[in-house]
This record gives sequence, structure tokens and C-alpha cells, in this order.
Amino acid sequence: MSCGSTDTVIVNSWKDPESNAAKEQFKKVMVVALLKDERTRRNTENTIVANNPIFHSSYAFLNGATVDLTKEQRLSILKSENYDGVITMRLVNMEKETNYVPGTYSDMYYGGMGYGYGYGFDNWYGYYSPNFYTPGYYQENTHYIVETNVFSLNQNKLIWTGTTKSTNITDVETTTNNIMIEVVKQMEKDGFLDPKRK
Repeated sequence: MSCGSTDTVIVNSWKDPESNAAKEQFKKVMVVALLKDERTRRNTENTIVANNPIFHSSYAFLNGATVDLTKEQRLSILKSENYDGVITMRLVNMEKETNYVPGTYSDMYYGGMGYGYGYGFDNWYGYYSPNFYTPGYYQENTHYIVETNVFSLNQNKLIWTGTTKSTNITDVETTTNNIMIEVVKQMEKDGFLDPKRK
């Protein structure tokens, strides 16, 4: 595991020019985390669902009984259960990056020891002492590229999508919350959400 800090940023986004959340007036939205690991899927969906009472997790619906249904059949069932929107989140890619972090010297060698003319070899050699020098090292960062989509079931189309990059994930719940924070900010910038809605 790397030594870097966890961070999430928006990479890109797109909004259907004719759609926004105010026009849709969503009342019941299914949240789908498209992840292979069932535990991670449930934790991710539960974290998102906790943000809004109109959100509902998908794992009770998308199970063995619905796996063989066609897209049209699933859409019909969703509408019969009064769902009018779907949010999906999926891991698109994982990217590993290795960076070299240069070594550092103690501050005492930047003016504290009077380095200059007459500064003897013995003192100069001490510049390389392990007591005053932290060697460089290689740091590996893992970037997780996640795509979040919002679908309107009434219009039967994608109305917003955004891609985020999260670095050095250690906790699914924290990372999911960070993604949601950045997604909401971007939705406001894109005009999908009204910043004054609260």
C-alpha cells in the first residue's frame, strides 16, 4: 500500500442539455453499484442511500430472480414499483503510478551552520550524515476511476454522467462519500442541480 493521501477529483462530466433534477422531480431512485464483490456493492449502495430518503438500494431487486430478464422487462418492473430514476456507479479502471520522492536535508544546513568560506572539509562531509539527510524513496499510488450515471426512467435515457479519480482508497464508505461530494459539486456546476435548492 502506498504512503499517499486519499483524494477524489472530477475528471469529466456531461449533462443532457434538456434535463435537470428540477424538471425530473425524482420521487423514487434506485441506486446500483456495479461491483463484483457483493459486500463492497452493498456497502457502497448503503452509503449512497443514506444521503437521501428517495434513494433505494438495488441488491434486493437485482438478484438471481432478475438476472435473466431483458432490459425491457427490468424497466417495466422498475416502473411498476414507481421508480422514476436510477443512479449507477461502476469502477471503470485502476491505474498504478510510481513517483520518486527526492531526499531532504535538515534545515540547519540552510543558514544555521554558517556554511561559506573557511567551512572545512570535515564539516562539509557531515552534510551527508544520515542524521541530517532523509533519503529519497519510490511511492506507488493507485488511482481508481469511477463512473457515476443518472438515468431518467420517464425519458428512458441518460441525463447526467461524471467520472471521478480517487487515489489510495483505504475505506469504501469514506471514498464513496468523497465521490458523492464531488459529484454533487459538479452537478451544480453543470446546472443539473440548483445550488440554492437546500
